[in-house]
Amino acid sequence: MTAMDLKLIKMLSDHYWIKRDTVVDKIAFKGRTFYNKFEKVNESISQSIIDQHLKGDITIAHSIVNKHNKVENIVIDYNGRDPERFYHKAQLLLREEGYINFTAYTTKTDGHLHVYIHKGHTTLTEAIQLGKMISMKLASKQPKQWKMFPNSDVPDEYNILALPYEVYAKERGASWSKHM
Repeated sequence: MTAMDLKLIKMLSDHYWIKRDTVVDKIAFKGRTFYNKFEKVNESISQSIIDQHLKGDITIAHSIVNKHNKVENIVIDYNGRDPERFYHKAQLLLREEGYINFTAYTTKTDGHLHVYIHKGHTTLTEAIQLGKMISMKLASKQPKQWKMFPNSDVPDEYNILALPYEVYAKERGASWSKHM
């Protein structure tokens, strides 16, 4: 994974989250209790920290939502068993919906993918609505084995994703897209 591959995400770099071995925070949200193992570090994320993450020494996550409630990416966190089939169906759906810039990354767990849909400055509520619409359309084609981010059903501390490990596939523009 190169620094250029990570720049495709346009992740927030003014802070990051580090996974601890114990529960850092107990959060009550919408009648549910969440036990957070990620601690927020209010420092800029450096290449040495990213390298430690890629080696597996530590686990680092980045926030999806910035402090102005804007989102750069809508993310599909696929946790199924057949990433090739899932990516193929997701790719076709995203192209059909007019999303021409998206990147799939592998995660620490084999067979799991994070598909970053590069939407640009989008309000949090619009991103959540778009994520639900994409999820609904994907669910009509295959069993639901993913979560969408950002997500309104979890607290802000849970709208984070671990940094990916390597690029699975990239999609950058297509002249035949109906929304160009």
